[in-house]
Amino acid sequence: MSYKSDIEIAREANKKPIQEIGEKLGIPSDHLLPYGHDKAKVSQDFINSVKGNKNGKLVLVTAINPTPAGEGKTTTTVGLGDGLNRIGKKAAVCIREASLGPCFGMKGGAAGGGYAQVVPMEEMNLHFTGDFHAITTAHNLLSAMIDNHIYWGNELGIDERRVVWRRVLDMNDRALRDIVTSLGGVANGFPRQTGFDITVASEVMAILCLSTDLEDLEHRLGNIIVAYTRDKQPITCRDIKADGAMTVLLKDAMQPNLVQTLENNPAFVHGGPFANIAHGCNSVMATTTALKLADYVVTEAGFGADLGAEKFMNIKCRKAGLAPSVVVVVATVRAMKMNGGVAKADLGAENVEAVKKGCPNLGRHIENVKSFGVPVVVAINHFVTDTDAEVQAVKDYVAEQGSEAILCQHWAKGSEGTEELATRVAAIAEAGQANFAPLYPDDMPLLQKVETIAKRIYRADEVLADQKIRNQLKEWEDAGYGNLPVCMAKTQYSFTTDPRRRGAPTGHSVPVREVRLSAGAGFVVVICGEIMTMPGLPSKPAAEAIKLNADGDIEGLF
Repeated sequence: MSYKSDIEIAREANKKPIQEIGEKLGIPSDHLLPYGHDKAKVSQDFINSVKGNKNGKLVLVTAINPTPAGEGKTTTTVGLGDGLNRIGKKAAVCIREASLGPCFGMKGGAAGGGYAQVVPMEEMNLHFTGDFHAITTAHNLLSAMIDNHIYWGNELGIDERRVVWRRVLDMNDRALRDIVTSLGGVANGFPRQTGFDITVASEVMAILCLSTDLEDLEHRLGNIIVAYTRDKQPITCRDIKADGAMTVLLKDAMQPNLVQTLENNPAFVHGGPFANIAHGCNSVMATTTALKLADYVVTEAGFGADLGAEKFMNIKCRKAGLAPSVVVVVATVRAMKMNGGVAKADLGAENVEAVKKGCPNLGRHIENVKSFGVPVVVAINHFVTDTDAEVQAVKDYVAEQGSEAILCQHWAKGSEGTEELATRVAAIAEAGQANFAPLYPDDMPLLQKVETIAKRIYRADEVLADQKIRNQLKEWEDAGYGNLPVCMAKTQYSFTTDPRRRGAPTGHSVPVREVRLSAGAGFVVVICGEIMTMPGLPSKPAAEAIKLNADGDIEGLF
């Protein structure tokens, strides 16, 4: 049996004008700033006008550790949003924007799949409304102004060896990880070693996603630490006088983007920090606005629950005063088999024992999420090769963990395939069983926060941090940054820092390679193991197969 590709399904979508989608949430058309016929930004004036509304229920969708078998977290998020609308609830979806890096690299896009997608899929996975370009430009304007300040006499006394602000690009380009700038003589400035990160790892991205309005945005941008003087005094973006111009560049990017699902339900797509090297959630602006307009808001956090959900709870919820009513953990039979030791080529054959052997990865995520005081439901994202016995094995295992697993067929059937999940999620949310609390208090020392996550979420025995890193954390505490949460930069493929260790390993350590202070975003980034803040392209990048066909349509994007 042949199936249509995601892009073919998206192209056949019966899209409604974006004004009609806005009407579903009570957004007047004059408060939608259209980008074509099927996408628009929601005006700041309208957002301000609904701040007094009562909040709807917040549902977080997370997942097990990703495998090459695929889990379908965004697909499930969209499917659940459609399912809630199907059973008569007023629901909206909130997801992140796609980065061009993985689109042209290995991971692909970020608009869902099958009959549970957000459209226009092609634009969303390419330039969309230009938000990422604005973030890239604002970030690099600051870089240019730092070097320019040094060139014209360095009035602030910046130590050129201690410029910590790197440049960014929304592309996977390993050649730019470590570079030397300003070569070529006196007219080009002073040569120094620096590098590029991918835009989704930029502190400007994190700031845009955590800011509540333009005033808050400008204040946070001003707090960015860009360099230090010879006596180690911090130099901020405000000192460089770049915060005003950066805010101007980000003015439109701050407004959430409204699009629609294949079933014409509202979806906010805004912001896009990666969860392995950044905080992995869509913008606070989009989520809080959606909560004022819908009874249910379904949002996702990137990669497995050890990364995305942990940061959603400890960073986003803490900063924005949010509390999820229920968490959905997405798993697939195929991924359970892979965690149970089955090779990707053999995933089509029934293997109940391998499913059972792989389930502890799911079990640990359930336990971890419950430790935040929030009820958990497991969504089994159905693949056509799954057998009844394999699905039952997952259901039985989850029942033993004190939760419930529900088979979901949204990829093939849209909202019809998530009716059962939507009904259960709504019932749990209405019952008000959640008693949410972050994992650690604000006043815990920074290293102890790292150890808390490593031991309680990753189940590590210890954190390995040399004296230089310990001293750096202590210096930041003495400077008044000790109350910040920590943002762990770690491989998404394992609870450990070794991407090859699947399942639910114990008896491992978490080595901390580097720490970075994001004073504007309001967290400390802790880089563990071999994680890269500028990914590279694979040996056969997706870009090789992306082209326009004779009809002018895009091929190969999915």
